[in-house]
Amino acid sequence: MDTLIGTTINKGKASSTQVALKIAIQGYPGAFHDIAARQFFKTREVEIVPGDTFDDLVQAIQNKTADLGLMAIENTLAGSIIGNYYRLLENGLEASGEIYLRIKQNLMALPGQKIEGLREVYSHPMAIAQCKKYFQQHPHIRLVEAEDTALSAKHIRDKNLKNTGAIASTLAAEMYGLEILAPSIETNKQNHTRFLVLHREGDTDVPAGADKVSLCFSVSHSVGSLHKVLSVMAAYELNLSKIQSIPIAGKKWEYFFFVDFICDGQVQWRQGIESLRPLVVDLKILGVYRQGEHIEV
Repeated sequence: MDTLIGTTINKGKASSTQVALKIAIQGYPGAFHDIAARQFFKTREVEIVPGDTFDDLVQAIQNKTADLGLMAIENTLAGSIIGNYYRLLENGLEASGEIYLRIKQNLMALPGQKIEGLREVYSHPMAIAQCKKYFQQHPHIRLVEAEDTALSAKHIRDKNLKNTGAIASTLAAEMYGLEILAPSIETNKQNHTRFLVLHREGDTDVPAGADKVSLCFSVSHSVGSLHKVLSVMAAYELNLSKIQSIPIAGKKWEYFFFVDFICDGQVQWRQGIESLRPLVVDLKILGVYRQGEHIEV
């Protein structure tokens, strides 16, 4: 079993005596963040702490209205969410886990509605963009941008809106009593999002079996400085799975590098990091955790 923020996570059946984990997300119940949270903590009761923005998510973790947060960090179509890398760095957050979720966008409406009768469809701008090709076949439908996929579905239910649809998850359809008129309408079926499980710095221990590390650092503005870092990682057989650069505010043409690597054990990654320290500036360990599952629901 693993210990997390003073609670115990059992790998078997969830105990009815466990206190629900409060998980902050960007979005509302039924959103893809919600699905990812429930899949990651599938043996625990989860209470979602919703937020309109990623900043709301961070604030909920910091002010302790949530035990943990779950935040999207990259998508196979849209790439890295650069703003969230800054949020990790600037707010004292650490990753204690990750999960990959296949994103399926579904067209839904009140029971009994037909696609031919829809006049408007609401959803988050990203969801709308991912389904544009589908709606080219239905030019009579007006696409309306909203703050959240699940909230769009809830709005239809709450207002009993006929001739109106939403693009959202199957969980949102189930939660808000809507009927899926067309499943999986996203253009590209290889649409996956990686989410990080986040906690306040120092709130958790390294989980047993951790084999993935997230780091942030900068390097001197000299020839071969990044190459030396990568050479050390190769020497310690740290398998680089991600590298992302972002500008350092106030320093022209200087960058932070966010790096994820996979390793065989604690001794390996600790020795590797100690060997990196003389070569980099402002090294920060952003998380040590187990590689995430790839979920399709």
